[in-house]
Amino acid sequence: MRNFIQPGRIITIPAPVDTASSDLVVIGSLVGVACGDAAAGSDLDIERNAVFGLPKNGTDTFAVGDSCYFDATNKLVTSTATGNTLVGTVVQDAAATDAVVSVLIR
Repeated sequence: MRNFIQPGRIITIPAPVDTASSDLVVIGSLVGVACGDAAAGSDLDIERNAVFGLPKNGTDTFAVGDSCYFDATNKLVTSTATGNTLVGTVVQDAAATDAVVSVLIR
């Protein structure tokens, strides 16, 4: 396979903004979690195709199998699709009182 570049679980991209390790990174439809800190424009490794605990909107509840979305204004995962980017699929129920939700990043 001469056209193979890399497995794709961890990919290197230019950081869209100053980014801290564990931040959710969304560029268009590309979603991942930062593996380390990076200044805007510098190389940033993001991990995809794994389950992460992500900060969520405090009023949202989630059930296993729900889709979840990134609210770029508040930098939180939400159940609201309108105006937000699809992040992945919930793998563990989360109540409104939970601070994080477990999400399989696509």
